[in-house]
Amino acid sequence: MYHFSILKSCHSHLGRTLVTLLVLVSLMSGMTISYAVFCLKKKYAISIMPIDRAKFLSGQKFDFAIEVKTDTPAKAIEVTINGSAAEKYFGKQAITKLETMSTYRINDVAFPQAGKVIVTAAVTTAQGVEKRTINYDIIADKINKPAKNVILFVGDGMSLQARQIARILSKGITEGKYNDLLEMDKMSNLALITTSGNDSLVTDSANSASAYATGHKSTVNAMGVYADSTKDPFDDPKVENIIELAKRTRGMSTGIVSTANITDATPAAMLAHTRKRSEQNFIAAEMLNPLHRPDVILGGGSRHFLPKSVPGSKRTDDRNLVDEFKGQGYAVATSKTELKNAGTTDKLLGLFQLDNMDVYVDREVTKNPAVLGKFTDQPTLMDMTKTAINTLSKNKNGFFLMVEGASIDKQLHTMDWQRAAYDTIEMDKAVGIAKEFAKKNADTLIIVVADHAHGASITGTYHEQDGKTGREAVRIYADAGWPTFADADGDGFPDDPNPSVTLAVQFANHPDYYENYQFQSVPTAPAIMANGKAIANPTRAEQGGALREGNIPASDPSEFHAADDVPLTAEGPGADYFKGVMDNTEVFYGIVRALGLDGRKSQK
Repeated sequence: MYHFSILKSCHSHLGRTLVTLLVLVSLMSGMTISYAVFCLKKKYAISIMPIDRAKFLSGQKFDFAIEVKTDTPAKAIEVTINGSAAEKYFGKQAITKLETMSTYRINDVAFPQAGKVIVTAAVTTAQGVEKRTINYDIIADKINKPAKNVILFVGDGMSLQARQIARILSKGITEGKYNDLLEMDKMSNLALITTSGNDSLVTDSANSASAYATGHKSTVNAMGVYADSTKDPFDDPKVENIIELAKRTRGMSTGIVSTANITDATPAAMLAHTRKRSEQNFIAAEMLNPLHRPDVILGGGSRHFLPKSVPGSKRTDDRNLVDEFKGQGYAVATSKTELKNAGTTDKLLGLFQLDNMDVYVDREVTKNPAVLGKFTDQPTLMDMTKTAINTLSKNKNGFFLMVEGASIDKQLHTMDWQRAAYDTIEMDKAVGIAKEFAKKNADTLIIVVADHAHGASITGTYHEQDGKTGREAVRIYADAGWPTFADADGDGFPDDPNPSVTLAVQFANHPDYYENYQFQSVPTAPAIMANGKAIANPTRAEQGGALREGNIPASDPSEFHAADDVPLTAEGPGADYFKGVMDNTEVFYGIVRALGLDGRKSQK
């Protein structure tokens, strides 16, 4: 057998010619020839947004935009939708600019009917006419008896391995069999979710959460938009998101809960539209916009809501968004005690830290004042989830609630798997609260998913009881045995995050760092920046451990996301949609199908 490997774009003329020649040679000579063609992403002169193969809920609003990058300015841009002029099809006039980078745009449009849509753009330049044709799918699926409520749990960075680590610590394993499963494990449907964005194999949280919120791909750092070529982070073509749809079409209550800064990527993606997730002051203000204003907002990040005169504020103006929310009828809580005493309000804003909330271990186990500072009375994710459900469930039209276990991701970035595991368990306890609600309210769909993965994996166990240290104390195969985590009070959280025999968790992608496998009493970054380069944090060296050479570029002091598929589990009406291997945008379509949302309707 002769083996040929063609490293050419399958879009290129040369690539297609070589494949054709190989096939002919094979047929004529009788030889078996193995060949491979690598399809590289083609860069088009005509960029159409939304992108090729995009999918829409019928009536879902979006901005239609085209960018044309040619050597000379375009003379004309003609666009057809299923053979009709786009302006006639949408009933709106396009805004066209003919320059070196020419643009064509029609804002706030929708596809009213389910079916296939063919879009063709023809651009005339001095060199002639160039065309591009793409396809869309418009759907209007709904189940026979739609769900009234949907609760979406997003474990940020909660890969399969993160779930397994939490299961080991929380439930234990005896002679190879788990003593019990997590609440998220005991759900009726299971799927694998692919996570790549429009621009890259590896996603970030904004982009991936945006796929869940809109049903559309986006790019790293973007949410609710297709990223265009302008520098303005607020003018990119928008796509209507789940909170906007739920409010507009059915008058549902909506809520976002997170252990992160509430303007961080995942909660923000449920409602905001911006190319830059870092525009958190803008996002905070957008939460007051009635088009997508959640009824319940619980998490960290008060620094983006308080005027610049308040110590710790990150705002650049004198707006007091907390007071503005009060003016809209919101009760406000700044501590666990205040949240508990919030009363019977139907609108609630809770901000419990200036930035991200402290993780479960630091809040509830070690309670180290050096870590918590003045924020010693923060609620748990269970507290916030229960309060959010109780508040939102008063609406006869139902509710959509997104709950994020945010620091699973943040702790894996710092290679602190123990803190990540406790936060995973905390989120699982919140899932249990939602499942208890669903037992009494069978019209509730619960979905548990991660937005992306991390490169953490369980190699075996680790202990130094026989005097071995470092890599020699990593126990593999039969030598691994079992970790000795204990849970005396049966609450699902191990009594001690640092038992005599712990897990040997290792990372596929990491900077230079010192590894000793032990729990850190105070959170410590694995690496720090020095002279523009990430170096192993000497503070970790003081705790003992061997230097591990990094395997990623030395431009960042943290561990990175991985491109792995992530697990999704679901239960309730519409859960049957989730099975097999699914694109991350399909989570949105599973939600709107379960709710029976119709984008063509508007609540009066």
